Amino acid sequence: MSKNGKASLLLVDDDPDLLRLLTIRLKANNYGVTAVDSGQRALASISASRPDLVLTDLRMEGMDGMALFLEIQASYPGLPVVILTAHGSIPDAVTAVKRGVFGYLTKPYDPDELLSQIDRALTLHGGALQAGLGQAWREDIVTRSSLMEDLLAKAQRVAAGDASVLIQGESGSGKELLARAIHRASPRVNQPFVAINCGAIPETLLESELFGHMKGSFTGAIADQRGLFVAADKGTLFLDEIGDMPLALQVKLLRVIETREVRPIGATRSTPFDVRIISATHRDLAREKENGTFREDLYYRLNVVTLKLPSLDERPEDVSMLADYFLIKLASRYGREKAAFSPEALELLVKAKWPGNVRQLFNVVEQSIALCPTEIIPLAFVEQAIQVEMHEMTSFEDARKRFERDYLTRILKLTKGSVTQAAKLARRNRTEFYKLLQRHGIEAAVFKADAKI
Repeated sequence: MSKNGKASLLLVDDDPDLLRLLTIRLKANNYGVTAVDSGQRALASISASRPDLVLTDLRMEGMDGMALFLEIQASYPGLPVVILTAHGSIPDAVTAVKRGVFGYLTKPYDPDELLSQIDRALTLHGGALQAGLGQAWREDIVTRSSLMEDLLAKAQRVAAGDASVLIQGESGSGKELLARAIHRASPRVNQPFVAINCGAIPETLLESELFGHMKGSFTGAIADQRGLFVAADKGTLFLDEIGDMPLALQVKLLRVIETREVRPIGATRSTPFDVRIISATHRDLAREKENGTFREDLYYRLNVVTLKLPSLDERPEDVSMLADYFLIKLASRYGREKAAFSPEALELLVKAKWPGNVRQLFNVVEQSIALCPTEIIPLAFVEQAIQVEMHEMTSFEDARKRFERDYLTRILKLTKGSVTQAAKLARRNRTEFYKLLQRHGIEAAVFKADAKI
């Protein structure tokens, strides 16, 4: 979709006159248009900026329209393709439709039929014409990644219906952001979006939060409380970290979902509700199901549609874009409207590994802007912020190496560089101790020199 909210179309034809005519006509009908003259250029264009629809000629030199479609189908499933074909190639076009092409038009094409075909394709595939949605529904999700764009295209299509959605992804990858985006793209947009973390609340309290309770139903129940199912009525209920929900409560949740009625703790009557359920987890629920730690029947109730969020390491092209976005977002909070990363600092952010995903990147950006006194944030402050963040996320092997290095350094400082004394304190023979020093690139002589200064 183009930045101005128009549906973006990619036109592919090796006839420059037809390409020019189509471009003028479609731009006049308020579409964003990119025009290329070959299948190879079309694939490069899709990689750089994913369109909402591809309109391609069938017969072209080099890669023809069918070969282009097969490449698109393999790499960008769900991207609709409409084929233009000469009258004599109609059988080929019909075959193409059977293989998944959205539709075809014969040359010379009828302008009204062309616009109708495009409109229908965009409506069915969640394009910009759907309810005049524009970009507002996904404004909090910053990306240029084709992986993310494909995921968002699926999310928008799913949002139009009412199917339950399971969002899978690593911690910190943005599962709640995606859930909120689906809600904003859905017909329930003007109704409540209610979120709860199922892994952060004790079982007894979680039941009360979800289903509600009556006054006096248990110690501390000093008033009636409607549960979140009722609070989210007509809207969306987001069950974050659903994989952490205890089995006993899974049984009750399944019954509530099946009956579409909820009975608060201590109540004698049930209350009907109408909510769309979106759940999320960092766990492998399919494996949990096989292991018996997650109910199979509940799994299938929640997992009508699965959306898998890529980790930040799978979308490295988004790192610099996200870092700048977070910097702008945090600038007013810290009174640093002119803050910017140095080229070296930005390069480090792009090259770094992000086991904590987008949440970790946000923390690193905030630490950098909070601690750096200058407008340009240099490499050193980003390095420091990343190390602080990585301290609790490092692998066991890396943690052990860091501990060994720190231990050897401290013990050599204590013995002023004497390997004999240090080996005794470490309860290792000299040969073993020297091997440890060699492994970590530590020279005992440095500590002797320090002692003389």
